[in-house]
Amino acid sequence: MSRRLWVMIIALVLLGIGVASVPLLKRLEHYQEIVDQGPSPEVRANPYLAAETFLRQRGVLVNVTQALNVLPDTRQQAQTLMLLDSREKMTPGEVTRLLNWAHGGGRLLFVAEQLWDEEKGSSGDLLLDQLQIHQFMTRDLREQDRRREREQIKPVIPLSTPDIEEPQTPWPELTRLYVQNENDPAYMSFDPAFHLDDPQDHARSWANSADATHMLQMAYGKGLITVLTDADLWKTRAIGKYDNAWLLWYLSQDSTVTMLLRTDHDDLFGLLWKYFPQALLALALCIGAGLWHNGMRNGPLQPEPSRARRQLSEHLRASADFMLRRRGQYALLRSLQQDILRRARQGHPGFETLPVTEQWQMLARITRQPTSHIGQALRPRLEERLSSTEFTRQVAYLQTLRNAL
Repeated sequence: MSRRLWVMIIALVLLGIGVASVPLLKRLEHYQEIVDQGPSPEVRANPYLAAETFLRQRGVLVNVTQALNVLPDTRQQAQTLMLLDSREKMTPGEVTRLLNWAHGGGRLLFVAEQLWDEEKGSSGDLLLDQLQIHQFMTRDLREQDRRREREQIKPVIPLSTPDIEEPQTPWPELTRLYVQNENDPAYMSFDPAFHLDDPQDHARSWANSADATHMLQMAYGKGLITVLTDADLWKTRAIGKYDNAWLLWYLSQDSTVTMLLRTDHDDLFGLLWKYFPQALLALALCIGAGLWHNGMRNGPLQPEPSRARRQLSEHLRASADFMLRRRGQYALLRSLQQDILRRARQGHPGFETLPVTEQWQMLARITRQPTSHIGQALRPRLEERLSSTEFTRQVAYLQTLRNAL
């Protein structure tokens, strides 16, 4: 078949497929589908990324740091330092340096982390204790109020009970902040489970929900300190709700913001594991091998004896030790006693019919041994363990009797 005929056949087949697929192509519908692949790695790594983006969109310069090595310089421009991450490993020296920085004109914002302990007289949160601010659980505060009311108020039976409706606060779970020259408050979604208390009246402004205080702001020297019960309202999932984003801008306006997202410090082992994991693994393997090598020995190793020096006596001694361990002293002595009686029966017919006393007397005449010693040697023994000396003496005496027969 020629090449030209092949080309014509292929063209006809393609033309037929194209004609047959026209109705199918008319039925196809084009549509777009949006697949949500979740947050990006940057968002998962930094829960306050949306807060940074929001402030930058409002023209606020934002810096992010993970250490307190260098504090922002307050001489050129107003600076706001936000401690939004855990402060469990913050040292007293760092706390003093932070408060001195705020006293010199810095704006410090941090989250209260520990609850006030009445028995200890402290909370364990160095910043809170230095500022004399106490944090409680809201449920404990309600219980204290109810207990105080029960102790102070006596029951009174009124002559008449007029129906008076108390005004209800809208959205009691939200925190309200009243701003000067504004009629309506701003609403924020702080965690209502915590309450800030200022027993020394240091705060000049605050924000409350229906049951608790969630933000305190106080002047500190030339600077300003803001204490919050939590900062979850500025995380990516919550910053777009209510007036949460507005509060972030309100607290940082007219300043440069520095967000400290990590205040804990890695110890030496953590730093080594972070930068030199292979070296630590090799060191651990070397230590383990050294311990195994030294722990296997209890003393100097004995050289293995060559096969050429082994003699019959060594094999006999080894066999005897094996039988002694497996069968015990009683079985070996009993075997020798039976061997002596069997030889006596073979050499002296009728020996087995004699009484035991006469058997001992006959053996005494044959072996020229005292009858008492023969009786003691052939008497059945209890399964009691003999000393090495006694066992050896008993075996030697029985062997002497057997050889004499």
